[in-house]
Amino acid sequence: MNLKKSLFSFVLISAFAISQAFAHCQIPCGIYDDEVRISLMREHVKTIEKGMNQILELSAKDAKNYNQIVRWVSNKDEHADELEKIVTEYFLAQRIKPSDSSKKEAHAKYLEKITMLHEMIVYSMKAKQTTDLANVKKLNSLIDSFEKAYFEGHKH
Repeated sequence: MNLKKSLFSFVLISAFAISQAFAHCQIPCGIYDDEVRISLMREHVKTIEKGMNQILELSAKDAKNYNQIVRWVSNKDEHADELEKIVTEYFLAQRIKPSDSSKKEAHAKYLEKITMLHEMIVYSMKAKQTTDLANVKKLNSLIDSFEKAYFEGHKH
């Protein structure tokens, strides 16, 4: 019986510890590195672009290596998901604070930022659906614009 209790306790504690590890980013710890997140977003887009190029190159060959094509599709999609995760779980959930609509200028800046972030999610999804490099170009442009708007006037 003691073994069952010990095992149950271990599982319960492990489950709690795991949920705490995943929840860390959304607790009010005050540990943020916005520049790193922007850099990671750029890295994900570069990887998406490389994946698209590899898929196009491998698909154009007479002797297709389907295994490598599938791996590049999966990799491209994983990086698009990671980009979406940074946008939603870091910037939208934690860093961009809702603004009072009566403060017109501040509210307009708020809407500008959340609109760009929403567009990043949409173009990230489109990057998963296709190998159209225009989606990569749009993502890079959105990250540039968001970075400028986000850091405008002060450091976060």
